[in-house]
Amino acid sequence: MILPPATLGMLGGGQLGRFFVSAAHELGYQVWVLDPDRNSPAGQIAERHFCVDYGDYAALDEFAAGCAAVTTEFENVPAATLDYLAKFVPVRPHAAAVAVCQHRVSEKSFLRDNGFPHGPFIAVDSENDLKTAPNELFPAILKVARFGYDGKGQATVNNRDEALAAFAHFNGEQCVLEQRLTLDYEVSVVLARDLQGKVACFPTGENQHTRGILDVSIVPARTTGCLTSDAEDIAARIAEKLGYVGTMGVEFFVSRGRLIVNEMAPRPHNSGHYTLDACVTDQFEQQVRALCGLPLGEARAHSASVMVNLLGDLWYENGKPGDTYREPDWSVLHAIPNLKLHLYGKHHARPGRKMGHFTVIGDNAEAVQKTALAARAAIGIKD
Repeated sequence: MILPPATLGMLGGGQLGRFFVSAAHELGYQVWVLDPDRNSPAGQIAERHFCVDYGDYAALDEFAAGCAAVTTEFENVPAATLDYLAKFVPVRPHAAAVAVCQHRVSEKSFLRDNGFPHGPFIAVDSENDLKTAPNELFPAILKVARFGYDGKGQATVNNRDEALAAFAHFNGEQCVLEQRLTLDYEVSVVLARDLQGKVACFPTGENQHTRGILDVSIVPARTTGCLTSDAEDIAARIAEKLGYVGTMGVEFFVSRGRLIVNEMAPRPHNSGHYTLDACVTDQFEQQVRALCGLPLGEARAHSASVMVNLLGDLWYENGKPGDTYREPDWSVLHAIPNLKLHLYGKHHARPGRKMGHFTVIGDNAEAVQKTALAARAAIGIKD
């Protein structure tokens, strides 16, 4: 075990890293953050912030020398950086697992090759791949293989011509073409897996998106117990197959009653933020525990919850860039006694940027949902 007051390393300095730093501090650890953003939310509260590029090997040497173990808060840290650090210090999750999740072609191929439920897809390396794509794939969604998130780097295409136009718009980057499925709803499972292979799944959440960005997560999900159990089983088997150590999220489509894996995130997940207020142990404490070889905490929820994302649009008078920029009226949310507000300390609000979230908790799931949706409207979030 790695015990306090050891120093832990975090690659990436966004809100997920910030929550990790807080969790590590609560457990008695110190944290160094490496992130090229000088306004990094995690770097603001860490003992040390290495404001350098992920490929700065001199800085990586110093980082590794001072840390007892290293983890990451987002999947786009270069796998080569994780591999390099692993020569000197434990890195969890390992680079190979992150590499699968950070590249859509690798991710879809992993699901297919290991028998996990997935939607029809093809890899797209050239226009010819689209010209010869099976007709039954359309309508479809074309997604860039790297760096797409929150609806970025993807386009809905109804036919081959639209797919070719979208591919050109993406400058011919490698993509995947995925058949557009009939969606009942979406769910996700956030779990932690330790060095001994023990898995602790948090309760399955039901997710609603707006413009490709998570809007609301409802826990417990309004679904059947059988489907929830199956989702947790699939997520746990994915983590096992990856040899994963840490906290991860697995997103599912429910299509015509069937679970289809959409994406894997090799890190804590936005849909798991409810665990901060509604569970015995939250997803970030689990990340610290798995990294340090500590026993995992209990993942049980003690309350029903609804989490609502707060995007940068709220900082503009009418939710539009160019309108008056002002701080939202947080007193509206603070007036609700069972609502927990979390703001991320980001330097500047941009439309679509995740600036914070709130979670409403309580004993009655229906009442919690009603309160959360009323609070969402009161702060100015429009459908």
